[in-house]
Amino acid sequence: MYDLLIIGSGPAGISAALSAKARNLDFLWFGSRVLSPKIAKAERVMNYPGLPSVTGSEMCDVFLRQIDGLGIEIREERVNSIYDMGGYYTAVVNDKMYDGRTVILAAGVSNSREIPGESRLLGKGVSYCATCDGELYRGKRIAVVCTDPGLEEEIEFLAGLAAKVFLCTSYKDCGIRRDNVRHTVGYPTEILGEDHATGITCSGETVAADGIFCLRSCVAPAALLPGLKAEGGHIQADRQQRTNLPGCFAAGDCTGRPYQYAKAVGEGNVALHSALEYLKKLEV
Repeated sequence: MYDLLIIGSGPAGISAALSAKARNLDFLWFGSRVLSPKIAKAERVMNYPGLPSVTGSEMCDVFLRQIDGLGIEIREERVNSIYDMGGYYTAVVNDKMYDGRTVILAAGVSNSREIPGESRLLGKGVSYCATCDGELYRGKRIAVVCTDPGLEEEIEFLAGLAAKVFLCTSYKDCGIRRDNVRHTVGYPTEILGEDHATGITCSGETVAADGIFCLRSCVAPAALLPGLKAEGGHIQADRQQRTNLPGCFAAGDCTGRPYQYAKAVGEGNVALHSALEYLKKLEV
């Protein structure tokens, strides 16, 4: 049981992790050493205090040097879902689970809109985790929606299990080459089914499927943690970065505009201090 789980390695997650280290918390930090694709691709950042006219790549280098200098580990594992266990939280990472008394959500915002029928059928034939649920569809027909080429390893894994795969990618240069995979470029307009997913419509074609996997680099907040209040794709949080779930805090772009690095860093620090206050109450 850890004191804290931090989800996301953008500026908000970095800020929370640095403060957690300074306060000697026993925590796990999930993210990527790329830190944030948004930062890495920035041509020039003009309004970050202390780093005038810095490129995104230079900013990432500065952040990484500070993280590594303090010996903070970033677990490069994708969190598929988080569950409120009533007094603590469990993060599901493929076939592993990690428990924390508190959690800070700093995973940014998803650039991909939710597919109609996705939330309604989540856990009823719709899955976000290839490793967790792939075996359920061995020898069956599946559809896979992928918005990130970095997740194609999971598609390969699923294709090795399923009889047929209908693959929808939002990008053109797909590296999957398998006889049982039929690829189309596009984004689904609907996931079909009443009590269980039965198919998907993509690029004007409707295909029957026993299961549907939605693979994205960032999962929508409400889908990541059931029961979490969100509006307009953003987590609802107060000025202490508290969500509607006790012990769960949110920071950065996932809480809403403005999408600014300085704002995210401030919220990450506030979220960490709110988590400290919550942990103190648990000790009483």
